[in-house]
Amino acid sequence: MVQRIATDDGERSVLDDIAKYGWHCIYILEQDGQPPWTFTIGLFETWKHPELVIFGLKRQVAHEILNIVAVKLAKGERIDLSQPTDDLVHGASCLLVGVPEHHYRARFGFARWYYQGDGFPVYQIVWPNREGYFPWNAKAPESFRSWQPVLGQMPGGA
Repeated sequence: MVQRIATDDGERSVLDDIAKYGWHCIYILEQDGQPPWTFTIGLFETWKHPELVIFGLKRQVAHEILNIVAVKLAKGERIDLSQPTDDLVHGASCLLVGVPEHHYRARFGFARWYYQGDGFPVYQIVWPNREGYFPWNAKAPESFRSWQPVLGQMPGGA
């Protein structure tokens, strides 16, 4: 196991939560017209599961969704990342999209600190709007598309 030294309260919080719960949740506030995003740290080390990111949701909602995954992992249950899942958002099926490493520096600074580089996978949880459209669907409003940027390879249609 890699020895990590915390140099501030944020880093100590990450280390403490991972030691206690197996994971930590980072929420990045909306700024300069960019949507908020929330991501995990520790899922990969604790349960060999990719870290997760979700865009455009309030802190509490995003944390609840990510916690569903962490609780499942703690019970030995895994989500099939290649299939839609109804387990995360009530009344909606979400998709999981792999995030290319070139996004890590701009989006996952604390995770890069924790893992001491880019040696961890990340998947994005992509959720549909109320009409059931994903951001890549031509029928999805532009405001919805910009509020939930998809970092990885977007499936066609949906």
